[in-house]
Amino acid sequence: MLAFFIRRVIYAVIAMWAVSVIAFVIINLPAGDFVTTYIATQLATGNLVLEDEAESLRDFYGLNDPVYVQYSKWITRILQGNLGFSFEFNAPVRTVLEMNLTNTLLLGAFTVVFIWVVAIPIGIYSAVKQYSPGDYIATFFGFLGLGVPDFLIGLVMLWLILDTTGFLATGLYSHEFRNAPWSFGKAWDLAKHMILPVAILGTAGTAALIRVMRANLLDELKKPYVTTARAKGLTEWQLIMKYPVRYALNPVISMTAYILPFIISGSVILSFVLDLPTIGRDFLRALTAQDIYLSGAVILFSGWLTIIGTFVSDLLLAWVDPRIRLEED
Repeated sequence: MLAFFIRRVIYAVIAMWAVSVIAFVIINLPAGDFVTTYIATQLATGNLVLEDEAESLRDFYGLNDPVYVQYSKWITRILQGNLGFSFEFNAPVRTVLEMNLTNTLLLGAFTVVFIWVVAIPIGIYSAVKQYSPGDYIATFFGFLGLGVPDFLIGLVMLWLILDTTGFLATGLYSHEFRNAPWSFGKAWDLAKHMILPVAILGTAGTAALIRVMRANLLDELKKPYVTTARAKGLTEWQLIMKYPVRYALNPVISMTAYILPFIISGSVILSFVLDLPTIGRDFLRALTAQDIYLSGAVILFSGWLTIIGTFVSDLLLAWVDPRIRLEED
């Protein structure tokens, strides 16, 4: 197990470096730079930016340096804890992200828990009760959840709640708690406001996980060891939960690695619809303004979340199914 852990750590470090290179290439692909966007914005408001001033800005922000020099400076600063300076917000990137990072991580964590709690039992039921009315209902809502965009579900839910209760269910905090220090009251207020965005964000992930759990459990239920265990006198639910469910969880655990970064990228439009203070909104604003350091930090953060999620899922898989670590040892 120790050798398995060390190998995974080495792979994760190499993957993180590769992601940093890809992220920096992506944010430099659009034509122009932040200064180009800044000049266009100033011209739109009637202000003229002289060429000398534009060049001074490029020199100040290091935009005239070769790409590899820019990348070296960027990754070195990140390893030192300095994410750079946000041109759009006129503040350090770390300061900009810290404002909404906690909300984003909490929203992601609650959504993952919601997906697991809802999808796994429904997937088990759909497999055990194959072709039953409950299975058809779960399948229908599964395809519905995969086909309907999150922001559309958000708009419909906002309208229904406002029409029935008169309450506008936006934001993550009530007005009196937005700038208040953390307390039990603020945590409880956050938990209440989390219900709607978590349910909406978790819709697609829940639908996908239900289908995966159902398909894999059906495969396991058809294997000979299930017949043998049933012949030994185990009750049906003891048999299902002890063996087939445990093995069917492997793909479910693997998929969890991709849920967190998907929540960050998938919550961009929903953040505007529900007025959620997440880094998704900052990311869209940074991309529009070609703010390379802020957008690069968010892309890097999302990529590293995927790697960390994969690393954790590998460890969980090795713990749940010893065959995985035994094959590599």
